[in-house]
Amino acid sequence: MAQEPTPSAPTPAFSLPVPNGLPLRTIFPRVPGVKANDAVSPVNSLGGQAYSVASSFAPSPDDSSAGVRRITLAEAQQIAAAASNPLVRLAQLQVEAAKQHRMGVQAQYFPNISGTFYNMHLNKETGKVFALSHPLTGGVLSVPVNVIEKNQTAFNFSAVQPVTPLFAIYQLTKIARADEIIARAKAGMPVAETASKVEKNYFDLLVAQRELTSAEADRRTIQSKWLTASNSAEPRTSAEQETDMVGAEKAVVLSESKVKELTAALNEMLALPEGTRLELVPPEPLVEDVSMKEVADIAAASPEVVEAEQTAVKAHAASILSKTAYAPSVAIIGGYANQNIVDKLVLPHDFSYIGIIATYTVFDFGKREHGVKEARAQAEMADLGVQLTKAKAAAGVKSSYFDLERSRKLALLARRMVSAATVVEASYRSDNPEVESARAKMEADMFRAELEYRQAYAHLKSVMGDK
Repeated sequence: MAQEPTPSAPTPAFSLPVPNGLPLRTIFPRVPGVKANDAVSPVNSLGGQAYSVASSFAPSPDDSSAGVRRITLAEAQQIAAAASNPLVRLAQLQVEAAKQHRMGVQAQYFPNISGTFYNMHLNKETGKVFALSHPLTGGVLSVPVNVIEKNQTAFNFSAVQPVTPLFAIYQLTKIARADEIIARAKAGMPVAETASKVEKNYFDLLVAQRELTSAEADRRTIQSKWLTASNSAEPRTSAEQETDMVGAEKAVVLSESKVKELTAALNEMLALPEGTRLELVPPEPLVEDVSMKEVADIAAASPEVVEAEQTAVKAHAASILSKTAYAPSVAIIGGYANQNIVDKLVLPHDFSYIGIIATYTVFDFGKREHGVKEARAQAEMADLGVQLTKAKAAAGVKSSYFDLERSRKLALLARRMVSAATVVEASYRSDNPEVESARAKMEADMFRAELEYRQAYAHLKSVMGDK
């Protein structure tokens, strides 16, 4: 018959490589987790509940020196948006570049005003260029006339107003405006992508923390069954018990590693000091009221559809632009000149002028014709691209809505399970590790379902063009 060990019996040495003489609870300290008496908010109108789960990593009074940071999901997304400012700034610069290009093209509607200054000094005289025969003597009479001056200075101020090129400028402006619209449609994508990455990492870390709590609770459950007392006060272990304990330790190590990895990744996104411990506040459950009818009636306005539509606009403008090659290029020119290059008897020193300049390519071996046909084919391709993109977007909206509906039901089910578990836990001891492990696993499942629900809703908004 087994006897109870006396108080003076030495602490048995275990088969695992641990220091001898230490109490078991010192070797495997208990980690604070979710208790059975934790409060859970009432069920809301959606059948779910507001999260009121105590964090498994609540800081102790002396955690201030360890760099613990309590943070919410909204705060994390706001900090990450500021930390990812280069990406946001890059998108803004792309919009600004497209805008300035469009304004530069529009400026070609107005006259091109320019000025020219010319100054030159010749090292020799230009010479006598006028001579005639003497009627009486028959000799040659030379008259010194310097038509071109030795020291030459000229200034020309001119303005050129395009006439027929205005039709081409109109089409070029449409192309530039389409590029600007595409840039604006894509400008919000870096912010949305950053917020989505932070949200996923945030929920993944919540899940990993609950998994760590569950693994530690399972380890304590196995630990309590490991030792058996004997008459000789020596522990009796079995291979199965030792395998269970090693497996429990392995689960804890893997969970701790995952928590550290996700914490480091989130710290990097938020530009927080390395090693900062994060106490995550579970966010409020997502509430949305999107219906299938609303989704079916919404015309997709995603960046992909906007880009396809504006690409078609650019293609049609390019098609019209190619036809302007058949018309002559006509411009009106006028200006004022002041010069002393040519003698004033030949050309006044200062004068104004106005005129018309026209150029036309008579024969180019079919280049214009082939260009027009190419642009026409590209315009037809762009129109087909718009139809295909809209059809793809419409199908994507419906598919995304069904994914949202499925994830919504799973999230509500997970919330109800956590809420119902509170009633069951009331009949157990608050420090029961089995209850703590089960509760942590249900919370992990709830956060997984909530993350899937949020991602489905974000994807639906993106395909609907709502950023």
